[in-house]
Amino acid sequence: MESKTKNRKTREQIERMAMRAFDGLGLAPGEEAVAELKEGWFNASYNVRLADGREVILKIAPPQGAEVLLYEKNIMATEVAAMRLVRQNPAIPVPEIYFFDDAHDLCDADYFFMEKIYGDNLQHVRANLPAEIRESIDLHIGAIIREINTFPGVYFGLDGNPDLRADTWKEAFIKLVESALEDIARKNAGFDYSFDEIRAVVQKHAPALEEITTPCLVHWDAWDPNFFVQDGRITGIIDFERAMWAEPLMEAQFRALSFGQGITDAMRGYGKTAFTFAEEQRCYLYTLHLGLIMNTECYYRNYDTDEIFNASKGIINAAMQWLKAK
Repeated sequence: MESKTKNRKTREQIERMAMRAFDGLGLAPGEEAVAELKEGWFNASYNVRLADGREVILKIAPPQGAEVLLYEKNIMATEVAAMRLVRQNPAIPVPEIYFFDDAHDLCDADYFFMEKIYGDNLQHVRANLPAEIRESIDLHIGAIIREINTFPGVYFGLDGNPDLRADTWKEAFIKLVESALEDIARKNAGFDYSFDEIRAVVQKHAPALEEITTPCLVHWDAWDPNFFVQDGRITGIIDFERAMWAEPLMEAQFRALSFGQGITDAMRGYGKTAFTFAEEQRCYLYTLHLGLIMNTECYYRNYDTDEIFNASKGIINAAMQWLKAK
């Protein structure tokens, strides 16, 4: 996916970054020592082979001054902190962070090197896996997400943007929605629904948010492209940059409820297979928030296809119809 936020660097720049990270160790010879990983939507990422033969992953944030969404402020620092935190739990197969640099002298943005995870990207192979392997993988995903959610927080909202935090989940979630509306307003764009309609359904169902009193770590972006699989097991989960202190139902594994898919194997792996009406309300609110974010980011990224924009409209419409009807 092409995006104007991708902060690509030359081989020479990457070699200097590697030498800082690995005590003077440069790159292996040959052009193949640096290979761009093009699937991400936001950061620039590379597979890097070092002079000693090791392969590592380099991730580079958008340059300073790049136009990003309000909730994306300082998200690379958030990602590194979240990955280092969850790595304390061996049940969460997260890669090791080798080096994080926010000095901005060698590079005009934050960057980090991390362990390379071996296996296939789940998005690429899911359709070709036998049904019993898909079931096993999804059960494993649910179990991993449950482990991530065991880390407690002291506030609700985002590490990287203090303006998007609060002492209550209701207040924090409303701030997250309002930040998406503010981002889209800056582009003089809009959704199929007015801001007033969106605010009205959020306020209508906001009492359901009051049930949540304890913040926990939420990955939020744990969908198939961010999992790696090998031999029928998850070997890695990546992209914690959008992690936040929220409630578990904000995880991607519970959006299936509002997408009409019913109880899934991932939910079974998590251990959550029954939902109250208030929990359904929150799932649909979180799905609406996802749709707003996906739609809004299209105006900031200048993607080279309409895939995300069209998908976001369907997500917003489905969530709004449910929330307005209930």
